[in-house]
Formats: sequence, structure tokens, C-alpha cells
Amino acid sequence: MRLWSLHPTYLDTKGLLACWRETLLAQKVLDGKTTGYRNHPQLQRFRATADPLAAVGNYLEGLAWEADKRGYNFNRALILLPPAEGTVQMLMVTTGQVGYEREHLLAKLAVRDAEREVRLAAADPPLLHPAFDAVPGDIESWERPVTGAGVSRPG
Repeated sequence: MRLWSLHPTYLDTKGLLACWRETLLAQKVLDGKTTGYRNHPQLQRFRATADPLAAVGNYLEGLAWEADKRGYNFNRALILLPPAEGTVQMLMVTTGQVGYEREHLLAKLAVRDAEREVRLAAADPPLLHPAFDAVPGDIESWERPVTGAGVSRPG
């Protein structure tokens, strides 16, 4: 499960579709409707909010906005708690995590989508998913670094 902190504009088609499906699975876990993935580390970022289902709904809406821009039709009826008018609690992500995800996605895009790779490589700093705000810090403690992603955990 990879729920990107980076803006979905950087995701290739395969990445955007996978992120949508995986976030729907995360929503199902947070709603208590499945026993699988209950302890997945990326769920910590949603569980740390006052309303995890609202936070994941806000995240899904950000993916759906990107899908709209590309002419895709993501079924918003699957979002259990769509963003309401007013303020939604932002998710925090460390700058170290953003850097790690950037390098990880660049490696994927190098194989799958050269145009998006160039766009992400030129972004300094990269845009974040609209549900996130960045704070200074290292790679998140819940991250499981992938060998060859270009960034290692400090230590």
C-alpha cells in the first residue's frame, strides 16, 4: 500500500489508479470493514487525526480531482465521508518523507512515464497532495524504505 504525500499530478496512470484503489482499501480498514491491512504503517497518518474517515475521505477527494483533470471517472460515491464545507484537518508529512517519496516515485516514473519523471525531477520542492502540509523532519518512522529508492533512513 502506497498512499503518496506527493501531489497526484506527478502520478502516472498506473500510479493514480493504484493509489485510488489502495486508499479505498485503507478507508475500508479504518471503517472496520476488513481484517486485512489493519496494522499497515501508512494508516498511522490517518489514525493520528481527530476523524480518520474524514481525513481519508479528503485524501480520496484529492485523487478524484486529479482524475477529473485527466478525464477519468473515479466513483466519488465510494468515499464514505466526502469533504464537507469548511475546514478539514490537514495531514502532516515530514520534508524527509517527501524527499524519500520523490526519489521512490522518480525511479518508478523512469520506467513508466518519462514526461512525468521530468516534471517531478524539476519540482523543487515538489507539490504535495492537497490533504498534506509539510513539516521539517526525517523520513517518517512508519516508512519501510525500499532498497534503491535513492534515500536511506538516517541512523
